[in-house]
Amino acid sequence: MSQSPFLRAIRDDMRLRGYSIRTEHAYLHWIKRYILFNHKRHPETLGKEEIAAFLTYLAVERHVAINTQKVALNALAFLYQKFLHIELGDLGFSLATKQRRLPVVLSAVQVAQIITELDGAASQIVQMLYGSGLRVSECLRLRIQDVDLDRLCVTVRDGKGNKDRQTLLAASCVPWLQLRISSSIAIQQKDNALGVGPSLPHALGRKYPSAFRSPAWMFIFPSTTLCVHPETGELCRHHLHESLVRKALSIAGQKIGLYKKISCHTFRHSFATHLLQAGYDIRTVQELLGHNDLKTTQIYTHVLGQHYAGTVSPLDRL
Repeated sequence: MSQSPFLRAIRDDMRLRGYSIRTEHAYLHWIKRYILFNHKRHPETLGKEEIAAFLTYLAVERHVAINTQKVALNALAFLYQKFLHIELGDLGFSLATKQRRLPVVLSAVQVAQIITELDGAASQIVQMLYGSGLRVSECLRLRIQDVDLDRLCVTVRDGKGNKDRQTLLAASCVPWLQLRISSSIAIQQKDNALGVGPSLPHALGRKYPSAFRSPAWMFIFPSTTLCVHPETGELCRHHLHESLVRKALSIAGQKIGLYKKISCHTFRHSFATHLLQAGYDIRTVQELLGHNDLKTTQIYTHVLGQHYAGTVSPLDRL
């Protein structure tokens, strides 16, 4: 199914529009699920009723989270409105239950313990996640030009929602960043001698054929091996994979006896919570995280404990 001419045409259309590889994979997954749900009928023969039935099935039968249902809806909206040029109108489907889950947050001591247990790239990536409030994908995609060691800031390009933003850079990261940048440039120079370089976004390689030789475009956390670019088919060097950090975190958590389910995103949650605990304005934190809606940032006020609005348990007043 993934190799069908129809899905390949959808993929090509998304690439023409500049969609990210992650979005491409997610949309193709849900479009494929939708087609299979309707017994492999062509989407042009289906309509609002079938779309509503599929989205309702995800909510009622599969019990998916509301954000998962939204991704499926966005995939089908792209399929019909942008690819097939068919307007859908009001679908009238059952919404998935909105789940309010508080983020897992570590204390400053626990963050320090985790970082101490890590080494190499895993340690450095976690320091960036916690020190700058980055998503792990944003951290791994950082290029040399995105880090300003003098102004202590990081530029996140094409973040969630295709937005650029700037956030903090911890001064304690500067010494090892200088070494890593030098190491990355050395790797790039060896690659350039073979006629290859870092993978480049969108059609940049065609517009600027020599861009792969510029240190500005080299990843700060380059992969240890070369690979084939999924869009151009050219040999290149991508960044490290997220699994490296996930595996290291799992081991580090066990070593320190941490009985919490942590992930890379836990350090972004901890970054926001600790800034609010320190008295920083919530709108400043919102900007650093890149949230569109202040309500998204306000979730962290619910995990502040005794620091939330100076509230003290009545038991402690007895």
